[in-house]
Amino acid sequence: MSATVTVTALPSTVVEPASLHLIAGDTKKEEYPALQPFEHVDAGSRALHHPNPRSFLANSNVVEMTPEFGLDVRGCNLAELNPDQKDQLALEVARRGVVVFREQQDFIDRGAGFYTEWARHFGPLHVHPTSGHPEGHHEVHLVYKDAKSKFKTDSITSTLWHSDCSFELQPAGLTTFFLLAQPKTGGDTLYSSQVLNFRSLSPIMQDFFAHAQSDAHGHWQFALEAGWYALYVNKQFTRRIVGMKVEESELLLNFLYDHIAKSNDHQVRIKWEPMTMVLWDNRITAHTATYDYSHMKVLRHGARISAQAERPIPALSTMKMED
Repeated sequence: MSATVTVTALPSTVVEPASLHLIAGDTKKEEYPALQPFEHVDAGSRALHHPNPRSFLANSNVVEMTPEFGLDVRGCNLAELNPDQKDQLALEVARRGVVVFREQQDFIDRGAGFYTEWARHFGPLHVHPTSGHPEGHHEVHLVYKDAKSKFKTDSITSTLWHSDCSFELQPAGLTTFFLLAQPKTGGDTLYSSQVLNFRSLSPIMQDFFAHAQSDAHGHWQFALEAGWYALYVNKQFTRRIVGMKVEESELLLNFLYDHIAKSNDHQVRIKWEPMTMVLWDNRITAHTATYDYSHMKVLRHGARISAQAERPIPALSTMKMED
């Protein structure tokens, strides 16, 4: 199977590869070595003392999606960034949480081998334990829905706020995602700033959650920017706040899940244009897909590459993480 993907825009604005899709290989059992602990060096930290850490955007049109969260960028070819510019990119994504890059056909056309080589600049690449991947490129996580796909119908909404791979000891950090095929409309992705979600809590609640720890890691202290804290809970995997009775824990976790879902002033909504790539810092954001297009019986096909980061850092230096 060729790793090259050629993508063209159809009149309906649905993007379809003209030759081969990035499709999953044969459905056979594969085993990979266990992920090994490593010392994470944040690529963005190398740009902290750069005289102009946003110089990689010098010739771009940059729109702030909200005052503090999210950017929408045109005119920056991610495929051509040099190592210094990739460091700047990592810092910008960390500071803005999520950055949308339009007009990225050059990157998308280069294929799975290029995607993984490019992404390794930001850290060891995560291998998803259950998803399909292109043959020979197990670090590329595929997202695939077509006319035959089943959609969850037992809830009043398709949204499910989460961060990726929070079950890992060293979850994903900088994450890259793009679509190869998409509905004419619908299928937007929403992102929420966990920094702003934490910051909007009262000082009493901030202090409480700074001391609290869940069974799926703790609450994150963001290392790049001293004093930045972020909520780090995941409805898919967090079961309980350590040391609390079941009812107490459920009450507070449901409060956090509700807070994340309803804080629209801390959110952005990404509408997928053809050739769009989205990069986010998975340590400090939550996101959710929307399946408002499920009745349209169309193809939505994408690829995600995630670099692992450090183990979640307890909000208080006196806290100890359980093994």
